[in-house]
Amino acid sequence: MADPILQLNDVRTHFPVHEGFLVKRQTGTVKAVDGVSLALMPGEVLGLVGESGCGKSTLARTIMQLIPATGGSVILEGRNLTAGSTEEVRAARRDLQMVFQDPFASLNPRLTAFAAIAEPLVVHKTCPPDQVAQRVAELMTLVGLSPRYMQRYPHEFSGGQRQRIAIARALALQPKVIVADEPVSALDVSIQAQILNLLSQLTRQMHLSLVFIAHDLSVVKHISDRVAVMYLGKIVELGPAVEVIERPRHPYTRALVSAIPTPNPDVERTRQRMVLPGDPPSPLNPPAGCAFHPRCPYAQDKCKAGVPPLEQVGGREVACVRINEI
Repeated sequence: MADPILQLNDVRTHFPVHEGFLVKRQTGTVKAVDGVSLALMPGEVLGLVGESGCGKSTLARTIMQLIPATGGSVILEGRNLTAGSTEEVRAARRDLQMVFQDPFASLNPRLTAFAAIAEPLVVHKTCPPDQVAQRVAELMTLVGLSPRYMQRYPHEFSGGQRQRIAIARALALQPKVIVADEPVSALDVSIQAQILNLLSQLTRQMHLSLVFIAHDLSVVKHISDRVAVMYLGKIVELGPAVEVIERPRHPYTRALVSAIPTPNPDVERTRQRMVLPGDPPSPLNPPAGCAFHPRCPYAQDKCKAGVPPLEQVGGREVACVRINEI
């Protein structure tokens, strides 16, 4: 079996909270990502799902080293990015690129499509100056845009076209891994399928590894090989996409799956949804033991005793002390 191209080992990203005006003192710590371990294989699409505020985007930025990790390590093909120098991380970004959620925010409004796509080529000096225009035209064609639009500015494109420009920019350096942080959530539903199909096609065509972050399980099932379910900074279930979504084991995953609407109105009216009480706990003050136990319908006293580790159960990994009882 091939070695992972991207390895996360007990990654933690914590943010101190301070109070005071003249004299600030730390009053707490927000544990946005709290001990995540994952492995991404070459050519694999790993879906990362969870409700808003669970730490998905923070984990994506920690992988990219846009936010420094508090602990743990991010290893890209044997290179420890968390312990690397600025120059080493900069060089590693040739192989590790990111597509952000909102293309209008991630694209510089003062740069044309040509300038935005050409920028990584110029910065990393991977393309001779006299071939940059040809390379940009090839990248625009690859993502389904006409090269004749390369001198237009972001506001002159639709949302889907702007995201295609962002994808072309991420592909400019021929990376091995792309982190896509909810790349379709800001787009119209009619455009989402086009971008998903484009990403799926590009991962196969270019043998890319993709970390695909979303909160829509039906979207993740469509594109992913494996799915990791995240709750309050931790992974609670990890396994093959079809298995996790069609036969969820962790109670939180079951609740997420039950929220997926069914296109058949007769089935939709009669199906039983698993509605969770209350709101997710604050990462500033997480509950003792399993973070999900205040909302879990199967919780018992032993769920408060300690944080359950990910354990192999039926071909996947699940973090639940009662997994064999429910």
